Amino acid sequence: MKSVTNGKVIDNTFSAGHKIEEVRVETHKFQFLYNDGETFHFMNTADYSQIELQKAVLDSPDLMKEGEVVTVLINTEDSSPLSVDLPASVILEVTSTEPGIKGNTATNATKPATVETGATVMVPLFINEGDKIKVETAKGSYKERIKE
Repeated sequence: MKSVTNGKVIDNTFSAGHKIEEVRVETHKFQFLYNDGETFHFMNTADYSQIELQKAVLDSPDLMKEGEVVTVLINTEDSSPLSVDLPASVILEVTSTEPGIKGNTATNATKPATVETGATVMVPLFINEGDKIKVETAKGSYKERIKE
């Protein structure tokens, strides 16, 4: 069994006569519009309807960039959103970090960098302000530098 609220698999043993309530769900593509603190606003890309979700419901809200398309799991019975799935990785621009030092490409040392969404990501020493990086959304970790 899988929890519709958090996506985790639940191990349960049921007796033969036990009945389980089924929940019908659908996935829809939504575009992240903006957040106003604790509330995040999304627009359905098919019918342009909008929904609001609280920050606590989202897995990695600090990695969501305005305009990003996400998948929202919707309960078809009452049209309530259950969860939001981000893409596997996002490309973000580094807005602040310590300057990179030439020759620091062979070590595994890292430094903190703030990206355009306000999140802090640990990056290799050669990353500079203005660089675009790919960030893995599940872990919030640096994946690679994007060359333009």
